[in-house]
Amino acid sequence: MASPESAVAENLIEPAVASVPEPVGDSEPETVTEAPRATIVPGLPEHYINRELSWLRFNSRVLEEAHDTRHPLLERVKFLSIYGSNLDEFFMVRAAGLLRQLERGALKAPPDGMTPSEQLAGIRSHLERERRLVYGCWHDDLLPKLTEAGIEIVSYDSLSAKKKRKLRSYFKRDIFPVLTPLAFDPAHPFPHVSNLSLNLAVVIDDGNHGERFARVKVPQVLPRLVRAPGSGRDELGLDSGRGKFVWIEELIAANLDLLFPGFEVAAAYTFRVTRDADLDIEEDEASDLLTAIVEVVGQRHFGSVVRLEVREDMPKRIRTLLSRNMGLARFQVDTLPSPLGLADLSEIAFLDRPELRDRAIRPVRHAALRSDESLFEAIHRRDHLLYHPYDSFSPVVRLLQEAAADPDVIAIKQTLYRVGANSPVVEALMEAREKGKQVSVLVELKARFDEEYNIGWARALEAAGVHVVYGVMGLKTHAKMCLVVRREAGKLHSYVHVATGNYNPVTARVYTDIGLLTDDAEIASDVAKLFNAITGYVREERYSRLLVAPHQMRRELIRRIDREIEGHRLRGDGRLIFKMNSLVDRECIDALYRASQAGVEVLLQVRGICCLRPGVPGLSENISVTSIVGRFLEHSRLYYFRNGGDEELFTGSADLMPRNLNGRVELLCPILDPDLRGAALRDILAPHLADTAKCRRLEPDGSYKRVEPATGSKPFDSQLGLLQGSHGWHLE
Repeated sequence: MASPESAVAENLIEPAVASVPEPVGDSEPETVTEAPRATIVPGLPEHYINRELSWLRFNSRVLEEAHDTRHPLLERVKFLSIYGSNLDEFFMVRAAGLLRQLERGALKAPPDGMTPSEQLAGIRSHLERERRLVYGCWHDDLLPKLTEAGIEIVSYDSLSAKKKRKLRSYFKRDIFPVLTPLAFDPAHPFPHVSNLSLNLAVVIDDGNHGERFARVKVPQVLPRLVRAPGSGRDELGLDSGRGKFVWIEELIAANLDLLFPGFEVAAAYTFRVTRDADLDIEEDEASDLLTAIVEVVGQRHFGSVVRLEVREDMPKRIRTLLSRNMGLARFQVDTLPSPLGLADLSEIAFLDRPELRDRAIRPVRHAALRSDESLFEAIHRRDHLLYHPYDSFSPVVRLLQEAAADPDVIAIKQTLYRVGANSPVVEALMEAREKGKQVSVLVELKARFDEEYNIGWARALEAAGVHVVYGVMGLKTHAKMCLVVRREAGKLHSYVHVATGNYNPVTARVYTDIGLLTDDAEIASDVAKLFNAITGYVREERYSRLLVAPHQMRRELIRRIDREIEGHRLRGDGRLIFKMNSLVDRECIDALYRASQAGVEVLLQVRGICCLRPGVPGLSENISVTSIVGRFLEHSRLYYFRNGGDEELFTGSADLMPRNLNGRVELLCPILDPDLRGAALRDILAPHLADTAKCRRLEPDGSYKRVEPATGSKPFDSQLGLLQGSHGWHLE
């Protein structure tokens, strides 16, 4: 990470000087603050924003990026695809959970007091209002611009007879063999419709028996968009960045006569199903967690139906037929324009058209980590803070590769949550074991939607002789940490990497994450204790440096907030700055309300869900909440306490949510080096708090408004500023 003396960093901090702590000298006089105004005791439902509705507003901010003409065209398509993918996961997990509560009877209302039925009604109302913006963006804005750029998505009916003949040949050769029509009538049960699958409800006119129905699944192994022949290239597929494309479901519908020979196909209507995909694992009843996860992952496509999406051209009688057979209420059926499944727009977003994408970035080595010096020597000399993607992820991989090759390294301990495919991190761990190191890896099998990857890596690591554990009963291990034990001068010395993000080089290029490299003896001892607590039966609740969930993180964070309140009453200098993904935990929110009521300045940057309601007189008028949605997914966590000048700054894996603080193994680690702490304030918090291009401010009513630049000033994009500035990454 760039030094705090960097001229660019100084320029970045200038707009946000009021948002960054000034050093407090020993001679600073103590003052007593004025008595605060009459305060409100927090706890009423109106003091909190509903979690699910807050998440929907986050996804609305993603949608705003699809509308933002400052982005290159294909990046705008990408944001619309992300919006659709996010919404799919929301229904698979959050809406599914509300439906389960509705069926079973909710045991405990959220802090905002909304019942499951009220939340489901609020979700539907929000999405119905937003639908015009979603499809207006696609049909009225992006499609015409794509056409101008030589990327035409056209209807099958608009093609010439010659092109249709060629597409029919392609259909016979590459699509027909993988289609399976399934009839449903009194003699055939209604077929199972798998999660997120695109389907055709086919109406067949049988002269002898009247109207019949069948379902044809659009295979997910095939591309959603098919190139029309003769449009730029003769080959079919998405292997070029120009041409005409048709939706595969239209191509299938136009050739259904080949699937139903001897019958007249009267019509075909597109529909899509979303199922409950939140796995319910009975850990206490499972003799083998790996086997249990394998079995449950296979059930994901068979969860109860949460949502049915149908095209607007589908007649009511067909909608009714589908919804009744799936056991759905009316509010679970969404009638939408084309296309269904906006996530599939990623096929367009990643076409090979560099001029329509963000300029590529290339990594430059971290300035303080020279390639001609051992990482162990560099870390022993001083701590290092990495800020991805502005700093390369390669030092993290290099640490493990050096550890594998170094004959003085005797042990490596590592947590893996989401590592993805072709992981150099896993390869380095297996190489270390092959070279005789003691390697222990915790693979979190319960990482939602990454279970299959993690099962595969767990088996590969075990086959290589690595000691693999799967976590703590009843908890997810979300902490990101690596411990390397090395023999130096006859003694054992430990090196640690703790991070906010996963050990995944791919996501490290698109997520903003922080990693700390240190050999601090107390931090290393704490990390070793935490590994022992995870892999054995030790319940270690006392740590010297780390804040650890589920046992003491919430308590320690609230203790520090209360300390800030007391310090402010004495000195009047209280300040808290928290940057995180989500803020949901009621106890933490109430502590921040108390801080605001005492006059402490509270600056929160919460990318996604925020249930705290800022700016309410007598409750939270000293709290500001902002959110940045931009090119990179803001994924960093930083928790700053001014503490009368004896500053504390923590980074790590945890958000302030009940699931993180109660149901996960998490850690927050202090940044002890004052230079690194100052750099984090200048190079991370200051520019993000100063953003006037991608930043929105949360209003007391739960809405978000863009932060506007001062009159006469240009918008400041913090992510772009960091890319162009001091962090070792440069635009090509």
